[in-house]
Amino acid sequence: MNNLRVVFMGTPDFAVPCLEMLVKEKYEVVAVVTQPDRPKGRGQKLMPSPVKEFALNNGLQVIQPAKIKTPEFEHKLSELNPDIIIVVAFGQILSKRILEIPPLGCINVHASLLPRYRGAAPIHWAVINGETSTGVTTMFMDVGLDTGDMILKAEIAISDSDNTGDIHDKLKELGAITLRDTMTLVQQQKVKRVPQNVDEATYAPLLNKDIEKIDWNLSATQIHNLVRGLNPWPGAYCLYQNKILKIWRTRVHEADVSTSRPGRVMMVTNEGILIEAGRGVIEILELQPESKKRMLARDCACGYCINVGEIFG
Repeated sequence: MNNLRVVFMGTPDFAVPCLEMLVKEKYEVVAVVTQPDRPKGRGQKLMPSPVKEFALNNGLQVIQPAKIKTPEFEHKLSELNPDIIIVVAFGQILSKRILEIPPLGCINVHASLLPRYRGAAPIHWAVINGETSTGVTTMFMDVGLDTGDMILKAEIAISDSDNTGDIHDKLKELGAITLRDTMTLVQQQKVKRVPQNVDEATYAPLLNKDIEKIDWNLSATQIHNLVRGLNPWPGAYCLYQNKILKIWRTRVHEADVSTSRPGRVMMVTNEGILIEAGRGVIEILELQPESKKRMLARDCACGYCINVGEIFG
């Protein structure tokens, strides 16, 4: 057994492979801290986080504080006497007091190549911005927002057909591998701290409703990147006949052609719907009318009688 006492803090599916790695490598995981159960689905039944489910299935102690910046939680964490705290997509900011509890520090697995894309939604924004690569970074946490000294980085490519879900699934596995290598360095006392270059820092803030609405004045490439960057959540949308039309899958039909009316339906093809963009033409391949299921665009065009010349708002 690896002799480090570890407290793991994480919540969503992205964090599970990292916790699974710690268990597999036989670290002494003394507690798992995760967000409180949340209501989900039509019945709004309280559901555990993916991290809680894994922890309970593996006999680990689970702690679910509503807030971690309280004397009670800080005292409880101190009593656990962790050597190190591992944080992966936990969902709350750690206080200075918590950061000071473990003698070996608090290590975070962040889903970007720091110092680029600090913040809450690094995968979404990397895809939306048309990046051709991204990765994960392990880092020592400090009181700033993803500003601590880096330890290890690992990189993957982003193709122009990858969406946020694709990259998420690749990075969650890469994160576990990178954390495993980081923990080995910690145990061997071979960690080298690499300060971040502040001049290279960019930010990936939480998404909001404004970013979800498609602006057809953007280029075809920009619209395509937005659509795949918001897939599978929360989804890009436009208006058609005053109703919300979610756009789930697209491709750039022609990137560098002049157009006269952004948002105009140019043609319904055997595979989708061609729409004029501010620059170029984009082909919608999969969409979802309001209150309906996702469907192929060509089927929707026939069923909803989408006609050449109509304008998507």
